[in-house]
Amino acid sequence: MPTRPPAPERLAALIAGLEAGLLERGTAVRLALLAALAGEHVLLIGPPGTAKSELARRLHRCFAGSRYFERLLTRFTTPEELFGPLSLKALEDDRYERLVEGYLPTASIAFLDEVFKANSAILNALLTLLNEREFDNGRSRTRTPLVSVVGASNEVPAEEALRAFFDRFLVRVPVAGVSEASFTALLTLPPGPAPGDAAPIEPDELQAWLAARDGVTVPPPVLDALAALRRFATGRDIVVSDRRWRQLVGLLRSAAHGEGRAAVDPLDLWLAPYVVAAQPEQVAALQDWFVYEVARAPLQEAPWLTRAVEAFEQQLEIEHQLPAEDGDDSAGKLALARSLGGTAEGGPLRIVSKALEDRLRRRWSPVHVAARLAQIDEVVSRAAAPLPALRTELAALEAALAGRLWLPPELAGLLLGNRRTTVAVLEALLQRLDATRAGFAALPVDDQLPPQQPEPVAIGA
Repeated sequence: MPTRPPAPERLAALIAGLEAGLLERGTAVRLALLAALAGEHVLLIGPPGTAKSELARRLHRCFAGSRYFERLLTRFTTPEELFGPLSLKALEDDRYERLVEGYLPTASIAFLDEVFKANSAILNALLTLLNEREFDNGRSRTRTPLVSVVGASNEVPAEEALRAFFDRFLVRVPVAGVSEASFTALLTLPPGPAPGDAAPIEPDELQAWLAARDGVTVPPPVLDALAALRRFATGRDIVVSDRRWRQLVGLLRSAAHGEGRAAVDPLDLWLAPYVVAAQPEQVAALQDWFVYEVARAPLQEAPWLTRAVEAFEQQLEIEHQLPAEDGDDSAGKLALARSLGGTAEGGPLRIVSKALEDRLRRRWSPVHVAARLAQIDEVVSRAAAPLPALRTELAALEAALAGRLWLPPELAGLLLGNRRTTVAVLEALLQRLDATRAGFAALPVDDQLPPQQPEPVAIGA
């Protein structure tokens, strides 16, 4: 019976085990596991003490029978520390070979801290190891079991000589200390290893995964979005090699395959910022591109409608407060009535005050009121027009995000939160317009007044 790739439920359990106790590391966890399943390497960029090595150790436990190798690199690190000591027996036979057992060439998952501080001799050997999964040992080149290398660095290398090595890490994830919101949780985390109930992935399952993911299709909308992303990156002087674009497509296929889909969809492009960005500070702009251009979920607060609602409310207040135009001491009488009414809450004086206030309020012609209602109705019609489509899009996004393994919950929350806020803001403003319309409709009317059209309320663009 052929080996089947791991099911989404099992991958979800592996993600939960990786993430347990690692506060605000949902993105790094998902990217590290997905990259390993895709046969790619991950670079974690951030200060010490941000759980980078812990994530690598946990990742190692996700793969059955895998060996783990970890080393902190400095400019004084020797090749023997990574690749093993020279074989004295081989030297006696004039062969330059290393005893690699227990070192990097025999590891499946490796963590290399301060990876860019290694010297050129080490970096040259690592280039072949990372890219080809092969190691030159003496005269022979041997295949290694390497699944993924997790590199760590405080910063992106500036030296041109390191650019080729930097490019070997397909996924680059900025990490930082926990936020203020999670600081108390950090201080009270229980000690001990993270739970790991999910069965690790067997080597034959990993091979089945890689074979199956190549059958995932990339439809035209995704290809169009990738072309748009390339133009966006070029416009910001972000240089992306042809190889990285092809590797990104492989990562997108892996994401779709892990969720049981036969085709990539545009929402999978949330991964792109972590592949395209050459510097950590570029990730935010690329993620904004995804939110605005792909997910179509920017936060929209309808400022023009807010200005319109406020303008109508102010105009209603003005027209409601204006005294009658009968030439008598209306304002004084009204003030006296209000003062008297306030001294006998609910009593006869209060009733007299209310009656007097109603009598002393300004009357308006039916034409005036109709004009106000017509202007509000026009604004309501314009503002309410996109609401059904926004609700439909929100429901579609909720359905599209259901069951996603890889898209981080915080990003999903941002997308849904923006859409929900947009709908809620629009609904609330329309409710205020309805209340204002009712206020204009309730203005006192005098049919004998001249049918004069009022100046429209200035509401801006």
